[in-house]
Amino acid sequence: MLLKRGLDFSFRKIWLFPIFLLMPSIVGLSLLLAIIGGKPAPEITALSQPWIVIPAFFYILLLGGPVEEEFGWRGYALDRLQRNFNALLSSIIIGFIWGLWHLPLFYMPRQEIYYNIPIWGFIPGTIFFSIIFTWIYNNTGRSILAVLLLHTTGNLSHFIFPTNSTRLGGLYSLILNIIVVVIILSIWGPKRIVRKI
Repeated sequence: MLLKRGLDFSFRKIWLFPIFLLMPSIVGLSLLLAIIGGKPAPEITALSQPWIVIPAFFYILLLGGPVEEEFGWRGYALDRLQRNFNALLSSIIIGFIWGLWHLPLFYMPRQEIYYNIPIWGFIPGTIFFSIIFTWIYNNTGRSILAVLLLHTTGNLSHFIFPTNSTRLGGLYSLILNIIVVVIILSIWGPKRIVRKI
């Protein structure tokens, strides 16, 4: 059942727009704001080697977190939490645990994405990401494939736009995520984060 939902592409295709464009927009704009703010521009490998983006997408999908995490976070835990709590609280619970899940990466060498962000700054980010993921998940008929693609696109965005290699990029990203979440909750509501038709 879980595996089938990880392959189910029957959700409304309009949701492909936020799945593929929301995270690159947030992360790319965060990097741009950091550069405008006077921080040196990091090397953007995807500009000099654009061919690398497609293999990087599939590498991230299969080995960079989405497949290993989404069947558990959204496919298993979110459904069970939403039986007892509203969508917003369920998202916050998963987001907090999801943030702690990444704690070992803060102690590993060569983890640039975590270099300029302390764990106490990273966890609010995973909480806001979790709300966005619930929004996509609930509005695509609980499609695990949808959140697999969203998670991949989010991780890929940090590969394309190395925002966290700048001092303020992570902060701008957090602020933009807050703005997006406020808009989502204002329109779709906190109870189910699904718009009533």
